[in-house]
Amino acid sequence: MNVVVLDLEGVLVPEIWIAFAEAAGIPELRRTTRDEPDYDKLMKYRLKILSDRGVKLADIQSVVSKMKPLDGAREFYSRLKSKTRVVILSDTFEEFAHPLMAQLDYPTIFCHNLIVSDSGEITGYKLRLSDQKRVTVETLKKLNFKVIASGDSYNDLSMLRAADKAVLFRPSEKFARENSDLPAAYEYTELALQLEIYMKE
Repeated sequence: MNVVVLDLEGVLVPEIWIAFAEAAGIPELRRTTRDEPDYDKLMKYRLKILSDRGVKLADIQSVVSKMKPLDGAREFYSRLKSKTRVVILSDTFEEFAHPLMAQLDYPTIFCHNLIVSDSGEITGYKLRLSDQKRVTVETLKKLNFKVIASGDSYNDLSMLRAADKAVLFRPSEKFARENSDLPAAYEYTELALQLEIYMKE
């Protein structure tokens, strides 16, 4: 029995923080897990910028509500879920993800939550659990699933390494070079074919 686990940002949808950084004119928020592998350090950096700039949750949600999945992502996801179980494992937050999930026909997604004040300021975040991508993969394997994973960045690495099979999707040159034993796909047709090969093994 197969299950495919996918990262969200960079695999199915654009990077939310980058989209907001561009819309709000705050280039410092373009920093992602491709640049900073330490997620806690990255989030503290982001939260300080939001606080200093007076950015509220509604400001980010307004940008997210206008975002669309990456070109070809809906078709890829539809094809994939017609063949196997699919779970999205993301380090984004439910408060950001919901509008995008509607556009993908509400897939199963495991992510985190923001801590928001009564006035709408983002004051912190609550992880669903530490290293949730890896833990989820390991739990699925204990349930006797063959787990096939795809992601694009450092925060996906423990998930990719824990899976039975893994494919990088549009990784940076540095990330691909550091993980050259993993195959990399750069188009959805290529990714779908590689995942389907692994499903049949």
